[in-house]
Amino acid sequence: MSLDRRSEGKKKILVVDDNLSSLKQIGALLSGSYDYLLVRSGMEAIEVCAREYPDLVLLDVEMPGMDGFETIRALKDSPLLSCIPVVFLTGNLDDETEVRGLKSGARDFIRKPAEKNTLLHRLGLHIAISDYQSELEDSVKAMAYSFASSISDLIECRDENTGGHVIRTSRYVEILGRSLMENGLFRDGLSHMALEMMVRAAPLHDVGKIAISDQILLKPGNLNAEEFTAMKAHSMIGAEILKKMSLRMPSQTYLKYAVTIAASHHEKYTGGGYPGGLRGDEIPLCGRIMAVADVYDALVDDRVYRKGMSHEEAFSIIMEGRGTQFDPFIVDAFEACHLAFNFVKDSWQHD
Repeated sequence: MSLDRRSEGKKKILVVDDNLSSLKQIGALLSGSYDYLLVRSGMEAIEVCAREYPDLVLLDVEMPGMDGFETIRALKDSPLLSCIPVVFLTGNLDDETEVRGLKSGARDFIRKPAEKNTLLHRLGLHIAISDYQSELEDSVKAMAYSFASSISDLIECRDENTGGHVIRTSRYVEILGRSLMENGLFRDGLSHMALEMMVRAAPLHDVGKIAISDQILLKPGNLNAEEFTAMKAHSMIGAEILKKMSLRMPSQTYLKYAVTIAASHHEKYTGGGYPGGLRGDEIPLCGRIMAVADVYDALVDDRVYRKGMSHEEAFSIIMEGRGTQFDPFIVDAFEACHLAFNFVKDSWQHD
């Protein structure tokens, strides 16, 4: 059962209780102050949270089947839903239940039957705290992304051939990741949260080039064997730099992805890449995605020693590398979304 009462601009509360009369009573108390949705099971609550993303969940503890503790555990296990604040509703609150609930991640307990002023005050308090936490998280994310972009800009100032490379490849990683998710691929390693981390990490994939000499980095032509060996070192140098950054800023999860991407985006699916000569699933998923994004942009970008290729030419080369240089599933995703790649390329060149 699901009852929906909403008006624009109000915060949204999901109320979960198997007792219909209790649901209606809570709905009446919330009416006028909040939008609200009413459901009668934990399973339905998870589905509604994933679809509606409410501002708070008011959750009954004692329910048949999936009780309140199982429901909050499912919410906290989901990267997308774990930040939704949960307040427990219960008619029998003992010390053991209260401790268990708070340890499970609940913000508060409200006794049934609820008194209107107490209910509205507590809900307002927890929503305000949640909003403040979200604002702080957004600020930290913006600062972290600005930091990563600034470092990437520093690299591009030295490598004048790749202006905009880090921005475009980040867009390509996002496009590829969404295409893979739409087709249900790599569910164990590719979630909305994981993709967000990859996109934020992507601009740092070539940070190791800061240690490569200008004579090699800016050479207007092909590198000889010795120079190419020196250039290849940027992969592990970048990974080491980012590893130290990650240790200093452990809360910035995207840096862990950046370490992996820097170290693995030059590996080849059937081996022969660098630095580890990894093959197949030995190559981390984020590195395999980055490899396609990186090579595509390198092909279409103008260089001192050659003109950038057309999208059609780059598309053909990526397709030819299916199953050899690149993961075949990721190339299939590229084939499905390649027009979006072309749009990003053309938009950047137009700008």
